[in-house]
Amino acid sequence: VQLQASGGGLVQAGDSLRLSCAASGSTFSNYAMGWFRQAPGKEREFVGHIRRSGGTTYYADSVKGRFTISRDNAKKTMFLQMNSLKPQDTAVYYCAATTVVLSGINQAVNYRYWGQGTLVTVSS
Repeated sequence: VQLQASGGGLVQAGDSLRLSCAASGSTFSNYAMGWFRQAPGKEREFVGHIRRSGGTTYYADSVKGRFTISRDNAKKTMFLQMNSLKPQDTAVYYCAATTVVLSGINQAVNYRYWGQGTLVTVSS
């Protein structure tokens, strides 16, 4: 499956932004999906995960209550709604696909397919 993330940009602290991840080339609903981010000079970190049906989501503590992941399997697209953005949310955001559905969903190594990333910059 090929993935393409989009929707990043420059926003101010407290603003909202919605990222999209469009899939092609394979059956999107076969994959659980995740969002990761990588800030300058830091390792890639888990943001959140959504199961294949979209019925269950998991989030990193740092974004819980502010970010929401959803997906539209008919349109082969996943979304990341980011509210109450903070300067520390500044990073390149990546979407990824996996067949892992239980343990290890927060580990980048368990995701086989990756999008190219989209930059989110939050100014104070």
